Amino acid sequence: MDRNPSPPPPSRDEKEHEETAGGDCIGSTVYSKHWLFGVLSGLIQIVRPQNTKSGSDDEEQQMELDEEMENEICRVWDMSMDEDVALFLQEFKAPDIFMGVLARSKCPRLREICVGILGNMACFQEICVSISSDKNLGQVLLHCLYDSDPPTLLETSRLLLTCLSQTEVASVWVERIREQPAIYDSICFIMSSSTNVDLLVKVGEVVDKLFDLDEKLMLEWIRNGVAQPLGQLQEDSEEQPVFRIVPCVLEAAKQLRSENPEGLDVYMHILQLLTTVDDGIQAIVQCPDTGKDTWTLLFDLVCHEFCQFDDPPIILQEQKTVLASIFSVLSAIYASQADQEHLKTEKDLPLIDSLIRVLQNMEDCQKKLENSAESNQEENKKSDPTQYDFHLKILKDISCEFLSNIFQALTKETVAQGLKEGQLSKQKCSSAFQNLLPFYSPVVEDFIKILHEVDNVLADDLQESFPTLKDQA
Repeated sequence: MDRNPSPPPPSRDEKEHEETAGGDCIGSTVYSKHWLFGVLSGLIQIVRPQNTKSGSDDEEQQMELDEEMENEICRVWDMSMDEDVALFLQEFKAPDIFMGVLARSKCPRLREICVGILGNMACFQEICVSISSDKNLGQVLLHCLYDSDPPTLLETSRLLLTCLSQTEVASVWVERIREQPAIYDSICFIMSSSTNVDLLVKVGEVVDKLFDLDEKLMLEWIRNGVAQPLGQLQEDSEEQPVFRIVPCVLEAAKQLRSENPEGLDVYMHILQLLTTVDDGIQAIVQCPDTGKDTWTLLFDLVCHEFCQFDDPPIILQEQKTVLASIFSVLSAIYASQADQEHLKTEKDLPLIDSLIRVLQNMEDCQKKLENSAESNQEENKKSDPTQYDFHLKILKDISCEFLSNIFQALTKETVAQGLKEGQLSKQKCSSAFQNLLPFYSPVVEDFIKILHEVDNVLADDLQESFPTLKDQA
C-alpha cells in the first residue's frame, strides 16, 4: 500500500447528528431551533390551565419566575431583535403563546419579557402587520396598559409606539384605543403619578403620536373629564378622580424637567398639539389653576433655564424643538387672554429678552453653519443641514410672531422700564427689528412711535439703521 488507509465510513448516528446540526440553525444565525422550541414549550407548561392551582402558596409561586427559565426567556428576548429569529417565532405561532402568558400569568417579570419580545418582533414590518391584524392579541396587549407593573407598562408603550409608527397599521391601533375609554384614564394616571422617567417618556411619545395621527381622538381626550374606575386602585374611594389631560401632561413635564430633557421636549410638543384646536386652548386657559400652572412652568423654562445669556449660542441647536413648542404654547395663551393684565407688563419684558436672545443666537448658529459648509462640505452632508435649517426656521417664525404680539401690547411705561433694565437696548431692538421686518412692519412702526415719546434719540438712531422706518415720526 502506498497510502494510508481511508477512515471508516460514519455511523448512522453520526450522520444523523451532522444533518441535525446543520439544519438546527435559525436562518443565517447560530441560534438553535431545538433549544428555542424547548423554551417555548416551557412557557406553554407555565400557563396551562390544568397547572393552575388554588392556595396562597401557589399564587405566590405564580408571581415568581424560575431563575433558569428567566435566563432562557431573556435570551429569547435578546435574540428576537434578529429578523431571522423574529420570523421564526412568527412562523411557529409564538405570539399566540405570549398572548396566553399575558392572559393567564400573574408574574410581572414574565409578562414584561413577553411584551418585550413582541415589541422587538413588531420592529419588522411584516410581523408588525401580522400582530396588528390579530384582534384578540391586540385587545390583550391594550389590556396591559392597565397593569400596575412599570416595566410591563414600559414595554407595552414601546410596542404601541412601534405599531403606531407603521403607517399600514397605525389607524387600526388608534381605533382600538378609541374603543377603550379606560385607556385614557390609565395613561392620565401614569402621567400624573409615576416617577419612572423611562415610562413617562415612552407614554408621552405614545400620546404625542396618537394626537399627531388623529385629531378626533385628541379632541375626545381633551373633552374627557370624568375618569372610569382603575381597578383596585380606586375600590376604596367614594368618589372617582377626574383626570384632565392638561394637568396630567404638566405633572409629567415637571417630573422630567431636570431628569430628561428629551422627555420634556415630548410633553411640550403634546401641549403644542393641544393648542392647534380651540378646545385645546380652552382646556388650558379656562381653568384658572391650569392656565396659571401652564404659564408659570413654560415662562420659567424659557426665562430661567433654556438659552440663557451665559450659554453658548450653539446650545440652540439642542433646544430648538422644545423652545419652538414652548413659545408656541405661550403665544397661544397670551393671545387668548389678551385682556388679562396678570400676563402682561411684568411678564412682557422677560419674554422679550428671551425671544430676542433666541433670535440673536439663531443668527450666530446660522453663520457657523455656513462657515462649516464652506470649510468642510463632506462633514456638512453628514450633519444634514437641511433638517437643521428647517427646525430653526420653525423656531424663528414662532418667535417672531410671539414677539410681535408682545410688542403690540407694550405701553409707554413698559418701554421706559425696558430701556432702564436693558431688555430694550439699542442692540436688542436692532436685532428684533431685523427679524420682524418686513413681515411685521406695522408692529415695529407703532413701537417706534412709543419709543419717540420715551427716548427720541434712540428712536432716531434705530430709524437711521432701518431706512423703511425713517418716515415714521
